[in-house]
Amino acid sequence: MGTNEEKQEKCGTICLKYLLFTFNFLFWLAGGAVMAVGIWTLVEKSDYISLLSSKIYAVSAYILIVAGAIVMVTGVLGCCATFKEQRRLLRVYFVLLLCIFMLEILAGVLAYIYYQQLNEELRENLRETMVQQYHQPEQDHVTKAVDKLQQEFKCCGSNSSSDWTDSVWIRSIASDGRVVPDSCCKSPSDRCGQRDHPSNIYKVEGGCITKLENFILNHLQIIGAVGVGVACVQIVGMVFTCCLYRSLKSEPY
Repeated sequence: MGTNEEKQEKCGTICLKYLLFTFNFLFWLAGGAVMAVGIWTLVEKSDYISLLSSKIYAVSAYILIVAGAIVMVTGVLGCCATFKEQRRLLRVYFVLLLCIFMLEILAGVLAYIYYQQLNEELRENLRETMVQQYHQPEQDHVTKAVDKLQQEFKCCGSNSSSDWTDSVWIRSIASDGRVVPDSCCKSPSDRCGQRDHPSNIYKVEGGCITKLENFILNHLQIIGAVGVGVACVQIVGMVFTCCLYRSLKSEPY
């Protein structure tokens, strides 16, 4: 009777080990995906971050990168702890899982909070940033971001092309008679911004605000979904870890 119970207990422990190993492998892959989303957000979309007054968007991406890196290391540690059957390693592994869980939930919450306030921030700050900082000393990152925004989304000005009439640069001699930046033109060329006729420049209802808002909202949804989704999967890993920890006999110290 006792022998059968021992065999069942041993069989259960082995099953838990392989379940946890499989989870760790998938978890390691998920960590790479989480880190990739964070890096992609910062590298590919970093120009637009300079147009935002709040740093929440960038912070959410940094959190994902850190969490993804820790996830990959934790996945390896989890495999070692599982096959060596060391309770101390399992304890460290569980604590790391819990920390990552909290980081990813934080990234998801920050993305959700910023999602709610994005429209107000853009309407308050985007126009001011464009008209005050475009082509100004030490503001090359803003100039590059605005030009990329207008060309990529085929728009002109924050709300409309008429916003550029208040631009510090447009009203200066340096603009060389331009009424809008050359990046507003449908076919950009040197000084093409001297003519703001609809046949020459983009006249989009809602201006660049609507375009940029939709773009960032979509990426916030991705950041939030990835953070919360992987965090939920980790709950399974923590349950498996607790079960395996309890099934192992106490280590001799």
